[in-house]
Amino acid sequence: MKDDPPPRRSNAKAASAQEARDLAFEGLDGLLGFHLRRAQGAVHRNFLASLAAVDLTQKQTATLWLIGANSGVSQIQIANELDMDRATMMAIIDRLDERGYVLRRRSQTDRRRQELYLTPRGQAMLTEVKARIAEHERWIKRAFSEDEVRRLAEALRRLY
Repeated sequence: MKDDPPPRRSNAKAASAQEARDLAFEGLDGLLGFHLRRAQGAVHRNFLASLAAVDLTQKQTATLWLIGANSGVSQIQIANELDMDRATMMAIIDRLDERGYVLRRRSQTDRRRQELYLTPRGQAMLTEVKARIAEHERWIKRAFSEDEVRRLAEALRRLY
């Protein structure tokens, strides 16, 4: 009872946590970029877990979302907004098209322009994705007050 040792975590995670506490950071843990990268990693892992069942990447998700919000948008407009090159955007659109989520139509006003639309299947997927993203956002925001979320978003926007 009194002499019993405290319960121990008997797994690799506990050993790894102890090893991490023993590391000297020599200022690394004072770098904002270090913390941003660690936070981005945690957010990315949660995002992947949130969308694992629908098998969409972050770029595919953002593209699907923007097409849904901007029916008839061009690949180039989305690529520019998401800071992607044209080849990457074409690959993303190809993948979404293969899965039956988007429809390409040649523009009536500019024959070089491809207009993008969601199919009914794409609209249904977007509805599911938005629900999953809402849960992901709740996971992120639970660590902050509403004012902190607003200020954090403002501060992060200044970086890009």
